[in-house]
Amino acid sequence: MGDGEFAGRTALVTGGAKGIGRACCDALAEQGARVAINYLSSREQAERAAADIRERGGQARAFAADVSQHEQVEQLVRNVEDELGPIDLLVNNAGVFDFVAHDETTPELWRRTLDCNLTSAYLVSWAVKTSMIERRFGRIVNVASIAALRARPMSIAYAVSKAGMVALTKSLAEAVAEHGVRVNAIAPGLIQTEILDGVDQASLDALIAATPMKRIGQPDDISDVVVFLLSDRSRFMTGQTLVASGGRVKLP
Repeated sequence: MGDGEFAGRTALVTGGAKGIGRACCDALAEQGARVAINYLSSREQAERAAADIRERGGQARAFAADVSQHEQVEQLVRNVEDELGPIDLLVNNAGVFDFVAHDETTPELWRRTLDCNLTSAYLVSWAVKTSMIERRFGRIVNVASIAALRARPMSIAYAVSKAGMVALTKSLAEAVAEHGVRVNAIAPGLIQTEILDGVDQASLDALIAATPMKRIGQPDDISDVVVFLLSDRSRFMTGQTLVASGGRVKLP
């Protein structure tokens, strides 16, 4: 694992203990990155993910932090830098999802969703971008969702938070492009993660039927695209959102 495109680089993945985040951690480690696996409550899974990477010859550590809280984000970044080095690659993946109707979208649910999904991406990006600018190297990928691109009557707060991530991606990308920092996003479709635990089978079947490829995506379907966006293969791309949805959502 020591060799690869990201050898000598440090990557931070928020919400990296499971699902898409875990797949991103594994993929980055395979390409030689030193991986910081952030988690909030999934300590056992995060430690297991880090141990698995180390057992395969890579470098990884688990770091606890609520990335919706400014002070905890600042401490997280300091801890990662002290133990693994300056952060070169950032994947803003942490988030929550609630499949609820509009009359169940309470102020508390709204604030929690926006804080966890959008404010966290802002806080962590701002915590790492100064160092990236100083070193004239940095790559950020925001994990958005196709919910940002189409009406979502049963997950309004989630859709708004992910649309905000797309706007954050565009605006920050333009602000820092001249400093050697690139910012892109990926908008996954239906992916086999714990988020689907709250969705009933009838709704899942309908979503699969509406997907041209007729299947649920797997976490590595997304991590492969994330690695592409972090790599030199996407060197002329910034401010973009790539859709990976099995054809369910198509951009012009």
